[in-house]
Amino acid sequence: MNPNWELTNCCQHDQRVFLATIGVFTVVILALWRTFLLTPFKLITVFLHEASHAIACKLTCGEVEGIQVHANEGGVTQTRGGVYWLILPAGYLGSSFWGMVLILASTNLLTARIAAGCLILSLLIVLCIAKNWTLRGLCIGFIIFIGIIWVLQEMTKVRILRYIILFIGVMNSLFSVYDIYDDLISRRVHSSDAEKFAELCPCPCNGAAWGGNDIFHISLWSYLSGTRYIVLRINGFVFQLWETAGSSQFFN
Repeated sequence: MNPNWELTNCCQHDQRVFLATIGVFTVVILALWRTFLLTPFKLITVFLHEASHAIACKLTCGEVEGIQVHANEGGVTQTRGGVYWLILPAGYLGSSFWGMVLILASTNLLTARIAAGCLILSLLIVLCIAKNWTLRGLCIGFIIFIGIIWVLQEMTKVRILRYIILFIGVMNSLFSVYDIYDDLISRRVHSSDAEKFAELCPCPCNGAAWGGNDIFHISLWSYLSGTRYIVLRINGFVFQLWETAGSSQFFN
């Protein structure tokens, strides 16, 4: 099937349901933002933020000495060497990028499985270099959590793996925007990646640049969700959690 880049037939029922689901998740996340219920998901977004620093460090021939994620939703990646001006912004860029990837991966069961497998693998790797028990507990907890969800997906009629991947993706996209606000506008933290990057590469509008990056990624996955391109085709997407006999569903 050819890509529908012009979105001439957008949006079909399945695509509208997909976007509506994202909208519902957004409202739920914002409503529960200050509650303990979202704490594990916030910490997993912090983990992906710090993991992005680590990936940038390795890609620029540096060494990752350790990663920490704290219960107060902060995190630290200890690196040596590498290209500093690429490592610093990788956290913000990574948060919005991984959010986009997870949201798009949720549109297809195969890609959702791949995303879940990659997430479990990355948690296992980070477990080996974690420097504090908050991160170790987060890794172990989410490995068990995703494993249980995967077993339910394969062995029962509870089809929620793609919902979980989608929820984590939406959470990452929202948290990346919140991170920019927290670091550059409300200034609740004394030092941030954006502040260090501004010292290294002076720019009069760093906040606007980071915010524009987040808006770009959110707009990009919204656009791609409207195209019929490879794994982004949403075939038989139905907004329900339980499989009914003879129906083609989102969570098959």
